[in-house]
Amino acid sequence: MADPKRPLSRLSAHPWHGVSPGPQAPELCTCYIEIVPTDTVKYELDKASGLLKLDRPQAFSNVVPSLYGFIPRSYCADRVATRCAARTGRTNLFGDGDPLDVCVLTEKTISHGDLLVMARPVGGLRLVDRGEVDDKIIAVLKDDALYGALADLSILPKGMLDRPSHYFLTYKQPPGATTSTCEIAEVYGKEEAYEVIRTSFADYAALEADHATAGL
Repeated sequence: MADPKRPLSRLSAHPWHGVSPGPQAPELCTCYIEIVPTDTVKYELDKASGLLKLDRPQAFSNVVPSLYGFIPRSYCADRVATRCAARTGRTNLFGDGDPLDVCVLTEKTISHGDLLVMARPVGGLRLVDRGEVDDKIIAVLKDDALYGALADLSILPKGMLDRPSHYFLTYKQPPGATTSTCEIAEVYGKEEAYEVIRTSFADYAALEADHATAGL
């Protein structure tokens, strides 16, 4: 039996900071999954501890339509916001201060989150919420029988794109609200998704440098 007073020799990696997005990123990314379509509550990474926490119940029938999480060692800050401004002509934008979100399409039923998957980005949704830039990368599970061959978001049937679009336009709406603060400023394909991911890596590197300078 292990001695509970003995220091642990190995600790779990922090999903955001301690996991590599992979040597082939952005073409093939390691993604951390927080929630799955069968979840009736929204789970979210606790940034301080690296543990998955219950954020809030899902509102009514508003259920995430795919695996949902983020790309490790990414960050949405000034550079991601600047790219959004350049692409959309918007002003007074800022990053949401979180890792870059990703939706992973798969035909398989994954029973729970808090796991890593390999996925290929095929496009994304440029979500803006009251000036806050919150891109959602759309990816497909590596070697998935149904989605694995999908090359670009542009060839995804409209009805299948409508599902994540509707979710993100309404997932922050309080009960009874008739309008959304969120808007999709752009739907983009694979090549732009790659650039958004690279830009989020640059924002993360800047965050890391700032922490090193501050001695954190």
